[in-house]
Amino acid sequence: MSTARRVVLITGAARRVGAAIAQRLHAEGFDLALHCRGSMTDMQALVGRLEDVRSGSTLVLQADLAAFDRLPELVAKTVGHYGRLDGLVNNASAFYPTPMGMATPSQWDELFAVNARAPFFLAQAAASHLRAVQGAIVNIADIYADKPRADLAVYAASKAALLAVSRGLAVSLAPEVRVNAISPGAILWPEGGIDPDVQAGLLAQTPLGRVGDPDDIAGTVAWLLGDAAGYVTGQVIRVDGGRGIG
Repeated sequence: MSTARRVVLITGAARRVGAAIAQRLHAEGFDLALHCRGSMTDMQALVGRLEDVRSGSTLVLQADLAAFDRLPELVAKTVGHYGRLDGLVNNASAFYPTPMGMATPSQWDELFAVNARAPFFLAQAAASHLRAVQGAIVNIADIYADKPRADLAVYAASKAALLAVSRGLAVSLAPEVRVNAISPGAILWPEGGIDPDVQAGLLAQTPLGRVGDPDDIAGTVAWLLGDAAGYVTGQVIRVDGGRGIG
């Protein structure tokens, strides 16, 4: 299928922030390649809603981003289906605590593979297609990259690496492709729950005094992919209620 509409590949798109990004971009007229690893029930529900609005506007892709050879395949399937690729949103993330003294090399490898290596090599695979259309990349990082939590040192390091990857790609792919990152603050609490004292402490560090919304991230992604951000590249946009000020 060939489309005149712009096409964006979104990783980790089935749920939570990824689904909000997908819905926002779809509402703005993008056709979407939507990746997930295992959340196919959620993905099918999301795709059903989007297809009800605009038939033929979604492509579902399933892969483990830690499997290196699957990365170029995601780009190839997107371009093979739609005939173009205008944007890449690296949203998928591996997240879990690694308390000091208990962290393992396999945890390090997994967190870095999904959070830093996959975004880089997806961008590399997508580069020629994005250059052809003056496209853009948005990487979803985390405020913990700059303000780590004691039990999230490895995760924080992987997201800090993603910020470095974003800046490096912005230089490497210029001037045709813009590359930016978003560092969310407290948008959604972890699904496994969070200690109430930790939660209260995070909100106390947030000048706006409240949790954000996935749509806050989705709106920023839409702006960074659009023409209004045409002179913005190599930047890290904090969407954190002001928590990064101090």
